[in-house]
Amino acid sequence: MRWACCLVVFLLVIQEKPCATANTLKLIEHSKASFFEALQSGKTSFVYFGNEVNPTIGLFLEHLEKSAHALEDYGILVAKVNCTKERIPKYCTAEKLMKKVYLFRGPTVLKNFDTDTVFDVNAIVAHVLFAVLFNEVKYVQTPGELLGIERIAKGLADVVLAYVQILGLPEHRAVMETTFVYGAKYQFVLTTGGSVLKHMGVEDPSSLQSGLWFLHCKAAKRHSDPCQHTALKRPLTTLNIYTFLQLMEAPLVTEVRVDPSEVETVHSHLRTPLLFLFTQADTLAMDRSTTDSLAWKLCGEVGLVLVHRDSPDVKTPKEYNTAFRLPGEGSQVKYFTLKNIKEVVNLFREKSVEDEEEDKEEDEVDWAVLDVLDDEVAESLYRDRDHGPDLDLISELTADTFSSAVTGYGHTVVLFFVKWDAVSMAFMQSYIEVADKLEGVVDVQLTCVDCGEWTDVCSNELISAFPTVRVYRPGEPPQSYKGMLGAEGLSRFIMLSRVSTPVLLSSEDEVRSFLGGELYQQHADLSPVRVLGLFSSSQDPGRDIFEEAARLLRGEAVLGLFADTHTERWAEDYSVKLPAMLVSRGPGTHIEPHSLHVSAVEELVSDIQKAMLDSFPELTVENLPVYLDLQKPLLLVFLGEEEEEEEMEEEGGRQSEGVRAELRSLQGTGRLDSYLPCWIHLGRTPTGRAVLESYLGTVPPLPALVLSQLGTGGEVFHYPPEQPLMSEAVLLWLQRVENKEEQPAGVISDEKWGPPVPFYDFLSIMDQEAPGYAAQKTHKLKTRGREQGEEDGCEQGSSSERTLNRKPPKDRMGPLTPHQHSEL
Repeated sequence: MRWACCLVVFLLVIQEKPCATANTLKLIEHSKASFFEALQSGKTSFVYFGNEVNPTIGLFLEHLEKSAHALEDYGILVAKVNCTKERIPKYCTAEKLMKKVYLFRGPTVLKNFDTDTVFDVNAIVAHVLFAVLFNEVKYVQTPGELLGIERIAKGLADVVLAYVQILGLPEHRAVMETTFVYGAKYQFVLTTGGSVLKHMGVEDPSSLQSGLWFLHCKAAKRHSDPCQHTALKRPLTTLNIYTFLQLMEAPLVTEVRVDPSEVETVHSHLRTPLLFLFTQADTLAMDRSTTDSLAWKLCGEVGLVLVHRDSPDVKTPKEYNTAFRLPGEGSQVKYFTLKNIKEVVNLFREKSVEDEEEDKEEDEVDWAVLDVLDDEVAESLYRDRDHGPDLDLISELTADTFSSAVTGYGHTVVLFFVKWDAVSMAFMQSYIEVADKLEGVVDVQLTCVDCGEWTDVCSNELISAFPTVRVYRPGEPPQSYKGMLGAEGLSRFIMLSRVSTPVLLSSEDEVRSFLGGELYQQHADLSPVRVLGLFSSSQDPGRDIFEEAARLLRGEAVLGLFADTHTERWAEDYSVKLPAMLVSRGPGTHIEPHSLHVSAVEELVSDIQKAMLDSFPELTVENLPVYLDLQKPLLLVFLGEEEEEEEMEEEGGRQSEGVRAELRSLQGTGRLDSYLPCWIHLGRTPTGRAVLESYLGTVPPLPALVLSQLGTGGEVFHYPPEQPLMSEAVLLWLQRVENKEEQPAGVISDEKWGPPVPFYDFLSIMDQEAPGYAAQKTHKLKTRGREQGEEDGCEQGSSSERTLNRKPPKDRMGPLTPHQHSEL
C-alpha cells in the first residue's frame, strides 16, 4: 500500500511540473508596479508597450511570446505592458498603434527596436543578444577594420568572423547564440558584406548567403605573421558552428602507433572524416611537414592522423599509403594507394561532394520554395504565409460593383493588386493599417480590386503596374498615388487629397491667413507647406495652367490661388514679377518668393515641387530620392543618435543646432548654391550610420561634416574633425576641395545592384521536360547563378573546385611542401 501511495504522488508531481514550467515561460504582462519593480531588480528585460492591436501587431505578439522561451535561457525576461490599462510615462504614448520595443538592463534602456525590425522569433533573439553582447561583437564593413582587430588579437585570442546578408535572420541568431557561449574565449566579428568578403577570398559575394571563418590569430608569434583562416563549409546553424569551433580546438595532426581501425580521436565524436597517412623512421621529419601542410589545407573538413608504420600494432599492408574513414558507427576504413598530395586532397573532396549532394537531396523539399524567394519582400511573405490579411475594413470590388463604388462616395481609394506579386501582398498589410487609421473619416472608403480575377476592370482603368493606388472622386479624373508604399505616406496623401486645390482666395486677409497656416490648420501636421500662386487677374492665361498643376499635386501639399489687382503690391513687397509663387513653411517662417515661368503643366508641376523642397533638409529614407534628383554634391552633416537628445543633456543639442545654424547662415550669402546642404540624424535614420561608415570606413566623432560627390567614382571629403565647424572655416575647406588641395577620405564604390538569386532559364527547363519543346530559343538567358556554376565546374573538370567558394589567400601556407610524401 505504501508503494502504491508513493506511485500516485510521483505521477501527480510529473503531471504538475510541466504545467508549472509552461506558465513560468509565458509572456509576462506587467502592471505599472511590477514594471518598475522589474527595473529595480537589475535584470535584463525586453518589453513591448502597446495600445490597440491590429493584425500586424497581433502577429508580432505571437512571436514575442514564443521568444520568451528562447530568451529565458540567456537570463532575459520578455514582457508586455497594456497601455490602455497601465499608463507608464515616457513609454506609453498617445499613438493608437505603438511599434516600439525596449531592451532594459535594470532601469537603463540599452536599445529600442521597431516591431518591423524584430519581426519573428529569430529576429528577436538575434537583435536582443546582439545588443546585450554589444561589447563582445565587433561590426566591420571594410578589410581595414578587420585587419585592425587581427593586429590586436595576434598572440592573444583567435577571431571568429561571421557574415550574414541581413541582421535578424536565423543565421544571425545562430552567430549570436554562439557568441553568448564562446564570447569570452574568442573575439567575434560580424559583417554584412561589402569588400570584407572579397578580402576573405570569396570570388562572387552575391552568391554567398552566409559564411563563417576562424582566424587563427592566437598562433601568430609576431605581428608581421598573418592570421591563417579556415572557412566553415556547412550552413550557418548553431549546431554546425559549435561543431566547427570544437574542430578548431582539436589537434591539427594526431600521431598514433596503432592500426587505423583502432584509432579514435575527437573528430570521430564530431562526425568528421579521418584521413590517415603513414610514416616511417627515416622519413618522419618530411612526413610531418607534409601532413602539417595538408592539415592546414583541409582544416575543419577532415582530421589528419599520421600512423607510424614501424609499430608492430600497425597491420596495414605496405602497398597502401593512404586510408580514409567516414564518420558514423560501424564505418569501415578504406585503403588506397595514391601518387601525390593532390590525389589525397581530391580523394576527400570527391567524397565530400557526394555527401553534400545527399544532404541537398534530403533538404530538397524544405528548400524548394525558398529557392524562388527573390528578395526580402518575398521571404517575409513566405515566413508569414500562415497569417493571411484581414480585409474586414476593405471592400473588395468586382466588375459589377466597381462603377457604383467609385461614383457613389466622396473619396474612394482603390488598390489594384495581384495575389502572385510579392510587393502587392506585402503592401496589402500597410493598406489595412491605413484603413484602420481612417475608419472614422466619413467621406473616405478604402477598396481593392484583384486584377488577377477581374482583368476587365483593370484593363479598362489602364492599370499596367502592381500595386497601384488611385483616388476616385465623382466628376473628376482619378488620381494616382506615387509616394512610398507605406502606411504613413499613403494616409497623409489621402487626408491631404480631401482638400480641393487650388484654394481660391478672394481677399488679402484670406491670403495672410492661408500663408500663416490658419486656413486648413487641421492639416498642418500633415504638411506645413503652403504654396500660393499670384496672378494679376482672373483672365491671366497662366491661371488655367496653374489650376491644372495644382490638381495634379493634390495630396502632396495645399495650394492656393489669388488673382486680383492687389497682387501687384504683394509682388512688389517680395521683389518678384507676376505671375509669381509664394512658399510658406509654417507660421513664423520666412516666405520664399519665386517667379513663375508658365509654359506647360508638366514643367510647372516640376517647378512647384522643387520650390517645395527644403533648402536645408533632413535626409530620410523617404525623401532621399527627391533630393538626389537635384544632382548636386551633398554637403552632409551627420548628427548624433536619438539618445543624445535625452542623455547628453543640453550641450549636445546646442552643438548640433549650432552646426546647422552655421550652414544656414552661409545659405543666405549664396555661396553654397552649387551644393545641397543637408543633415542626417542617426537616431531617427539609423541607415545613416551605414552610409557614414561606407564613406569613411569608420564612424568619427559627431557631428561630422562630409562632402559627397554623387555618382560612381565620386570622391568623399571629410571636414577635419579637430577644427570647429564655423562658417568661414567651412568655406575655406570647400575652396581647398575645389582647388584639389584636400585628399579624399573615400570613393563611392561601383556596386552593382543585381538580382540576389540566380535567374531561372525556363526554356531550358521546358527542354528537359519535353526535348525540342523550346527549341526556338537562340541563346541562354541565364548568365549567372547555380546552373552557371555547375557548368563552370564541369568545364574545369576538378571536383575539388566545386566544394570551394573562395580562393585561398596569398598569405596562406603556400604550396603544401616542396617535398613529396615519401610513400606517395
